[in-house]
Parts: sequence; structure tokens; C-alpha cells
Amino acid sequence: MFARPWLLLFLALPVLHLVWVWQRRGGRFAMPFDTDGSRRLGSGGAMRALLGVVESLPALLAALAVLVLALPQELAAPRQKRSLTNIQFVVDISGSMTAKFGKGSRYDASIQAINDFLDYRQGDSFGLTFFGNNYIHWVPLTSDPSAFKNVTPFMRPENAPPAFGGTEIGKAVLGAREVLTERADGDRMMVLITDGWSSDLDNGAEMEIAKRLKRDGITLFAVNIQDQDANGEIVNLARMTGGEVFNPGDTNALREVFQKIDAMSKAKIEQGTPEMVDWFVPFCIAGLSVLGVYLLALLWLRYTPW
Repeated sequence: MFARPWLLLFLALPVLHLVWVWQRRGGRFAMPFDTDGSRRLGSGGAMRALLGVVESLPALLAALAVLVLALPQELAAPRQKRSLTNIQFVVDISGSMTAKFGKGSRYDASIQAINDFLDYRQGDSFGLTFFGNNYIHWVPLTSDPSAFKNVTPFMRPENAPPAFGGTEIGKAVLGAREVLTERADGDRMMVLITDGWSSDLDNGAEMEIAKRLKRDGITLFAVNIQDQDANGEIVNLARMTGGEVFNPGDTNALREVFQKIDAMSKAKIEQGTPEMVDWFVPFCIAGLSVLGVYLLALLWLRYTPW
């Protein structure tokens, strides 16, 4: 196929040239300086055919040039494309997140584990919501991990305003839900990191929130970063959406949690549709070959038209 098929009309010009080369008539005679060449190469039908072939090469070059200008194309094999996952981290910055965990605080360990997670989820989009009694969307969904990593040091539990001192998980999760539902493309995942209990999940509220998340195609994974297991409301919230709750006891276990999350929510590979791509290689090879033969022929063969 050709992207510019109308240019193929110009193939008539090299065809006319070929007709002229092979159908022309007229007297010919050798000049004195052609004597030696005539004696070497001989004469007759074979010589006329050889000269005709050499004189046909420019027409073939012109025909190949027209074909290239017409943009030849072929149907390429369909490309595989990694399906995007929009991942919103919802991180607790209440006062209890300053408690010791490993070599730093619970907050430090959480942010470090998130940054490690970004390195093996390249190609996804990441957003960050900090929460206490209120929430703030600190990082908009972005596919640039460096942008994510560079802004996290500017918010810490120690620096949080008083309105972030408590823990209201339900409010924060619903706020993060709004961010994810704004994205029409890609899968949706939420990673909740908290060490607290939330009163706004009582009396079956977590089930209603989980139903809304599931309806919107959001899978929630919860990381309970404290000494005791997560309470039942958080377990219900995660498992109702198809996610899971993890209770890491140290920093190594926390890193393994994110590896498990990655394994449970593997990026999908989408099979793309076949596309038309330029197909110049065979025409370029043919053109260079014809040009090379023609230049070599000019060194020892030529037609004298008188």
C-alpha cells in the first residue's frame, strides 16, 4: 500500500523512457575513438541488448524514486502496550505516626517503602493524599516518580497543622476516591497507610464506602503500621473492594508488603491494533543496487547516438 497513491501516475514517465530505449530506430556509426572498444566488445544483437539494459537503468531508478515518494507502507505487527494503573496513596500524618519504627518513625518508613514501590511500578500514575482529621491532596496523579519523591519531605506529622492531629480514614478515602474517578483511563488502586482507628468507619460505614469504591473500580490495599492487627472495619473496607490488609512488624516486612501489593495488582498488557508503517528498506536497497550497476557500466559501456 502507498500513502500517496496518486504519485504512482508518474510511473508513466520511466515506462515511456523504456519504450523509447527498446523501440527506437535510426542509423548509427562508430567514431574513430570507438574503434578499440568496438573491437573488444564486438557487435550484433547481444551488444545492442546489453546497451539497452544499461540505458534502461536510469528509468528503473526513476521508477524506484517515484515509489519511494509515494510512501510505501506495510502492516506492522501489533504492539503490546502496558495498561496504566492510577495509584493514590493515602498516608496518615496524625501524631501517632511519629512513633518509632525501625531506624526512623512510622511516617519515615512508610514514605521510604512508597518510594521503593515507585521504582518497580514505572509507567503508572501516582498521587498522594495526607490525612488526619482532614485531608489534603499533596501530589496530583503523575507518571513522573521524581516529582513524587521531591515533594514528600515538605509534609511531616511534626509539621502538620492542628486539624490533622486525629484520624478520619473514611473521610480521606472518599476524598481520594474523587481523585481517582476523575481519571477515565486505566485501572484504579488506593493504598491506605495508617496506624490508627477511625470512628467514621463505625456502624457499617466502612461497608458503604467499600461499595462505592467497588462500584468505581477502585481496589484498596491497607497497610496497618502498628504493633497490633488492623481493626475489623479496615479489614472489611479493603477486602470488600478486592484488596487486602497487611500488618508489617518491621521495615523489612513493610517493603515486602509493597512487593505483595505489586504482585497482587500486576500491570496488564494490552494488545494494540496493527498499524501502517513506512516500508522504504527494499526500495532503497534496490535503488542503490541499480545505481551501483549503472555507475560501473558507465566506466566501460556507453552509447553514442550519432
